[in-house]
Amino acid sequence: MKIAVMGGTGLIGSQVVKILRAAGHDALPHSQSTGVDLLTGQGLAEALKDADVVVNLTNSPTFDDASPAFFQTTMDNLLTAAERAGVGHAVILSIVGVDLVPDLAYYRAKVLQEDILKAGPVPYSIVRATQFFEFIGAVMSWTADENTVRLPSSALQPMAAADVAQAVADVSAGVPLQGIRNVAGPDVFPLDELGRITLAAQGDQRTVTTDDSAGMFAATPSGVLIAPQDAVIAPTSYRDWLAR
Repeated sequence: MKIAVMGGTGLIGSQVVKILRAAGHDALPHSQSTGVDLLTGQGLAEALKDADVVVNLTNSPTFDDASPAFFQTTMDNLLTAAERAGVGHAVILSIVGVDLVPDLAYYRAKVLQEDILKAGPVPYSIVRATQFFEFIGAVMSWTADENTVRLPSSALQPMAAADVAQAVADVSAGVPLQGIRNVAGPDVFPLDELGRITLAAQGDQRTVTTDDSAGMFAATPSGVLIAPQDAVIAPTSYRDWLAR
């Protein structure tokens, strides 16, 4: 199959392209650096020519109230171009529990992206993943100083970016789900405990203080950031990933 991967040079996209190519597919990475801009529509027609599948892994440059406009525009442009090109399957990457956190602007924006895809003209699949191991350091930095990291006790079930990419590739190479596949890591951690594990593995002497008002994930209701019962559980554990 010919598969166009938007955001195909990023953390997840580059790995998706590699996995699909190894499986024998003609997977092509597209991004602003290759001349494709979903915000303006530049390069879309050429990128989608003869494509069987389009995978959209682009992301809003901000996580605030500007993010809905990004997803509205990029999805409208992508689906219009995909329909014209006769693409038979559109795939996006979203977040486990995204529709259960209305207080977060970025989560509302991702729900909008999902809704646009569902209502659009192209058969679709949505892959919802839990938080990436690779982003735990950034999450900790939001509420850290030189001595202390403040983190809520919100339960997370994070997963490796490589496992996310595998899940996206598997769905992209299959028939449209016309629905959602949830994927998650094998272990559940309170975020404050995850912080302590991370600092210990890095030899970082800072202290983690439990603060259930700290950071973005303090706004999430209990249990929404962990795998629902139908989720596919990825193999890589956080401690094994840290050890590498």
